[in-house]
Amino acid sequence: MRASGIVSIVAAVALAGCAVAPEKPERIALPAVGKFSAEQPGETLPSGWRVWKLSGLKRPTEYRLVDHEGRTVVSARAQGSASGLVLPIAIDLKEYPYLHWHWKVPALIPSADNTQRHLEDSPVRIVVTFDGDKSKLPLDERLFADNFRLFTKQEFPYAILMYIWENRAPVGRVIDNLHTGRIKMIVADSGAENLGKWRSETRNVYEDYRRAFGEEPPPVRSIGIMTDSDNTGTDAEAYYGDILFLRPGVPAR
Repeated sequence: MRASGIVSIVAAVALAGCAVAPEKPERIALPAVGKFSAEQPGETLPSGWRVWKLSGLKRPTEYRLVDHEGRTVVSARAQGSASGLVLPIAIDLKEYPYLHWHWKVPALIPSADNTQRHLEDSPVRIVVTFDGDKSKLPLDERLFADNFRLFTKQEFPYAILMYIWENRAPVGRVIDNLHTGRIKMIVADSGAENLGKWRSETRNVYEDYRRAFGEEPPPVRSIGIMTDSDNTGTDAEAYYGDILFLRPGVPAR
């Protein structure tokens, strides 16, 4: 592939919703990486979390800490928009393999389909990024990362794993990103049956990473949330509750 072709793909990923984490992850007090319920409702972002924009050409999604059904959660509202919140962290999945979170989706994005490049939207995403040695990647992926950095002035992670709510794909399915092999989406919830309900999800990120990428997972560098509807140009609303990493045998709360 010529350089111009690579740059065009890099641009597409940057504009389509690729979560890129801050470059300096920090160690935090585990297990709660997103203790939203301990925050005060209002305009302020959750402690330690940052806004990240995908592109200056994209309208940002609106995130707020709100009192919803008696507890503080993050409210997300997208209007043909895409942006997220991210927390830089440093976690070894051999010690904390389980990720537990709560989310609530009032309605699906009717035309969204994460298997189609031009319809790749989701009312909720939990985004985990990883550090790793990019020199071990195939040449095309190294070129992709280099051109992404040149185009966006941001460092592309070694790998990105997203948990999404899909319209039709079954729970557990791994969906490949159509631009790069370093992004994989895993369906954590699907269909309309559980709309309007708080859903409690627990995933073994260690095993999910191995299944998705076929290798041992490197350290986690960030955790993020994203509600996006930019590709379909529609509206989406969602709520995010507390997010925790857990050791084996520790019950989720």
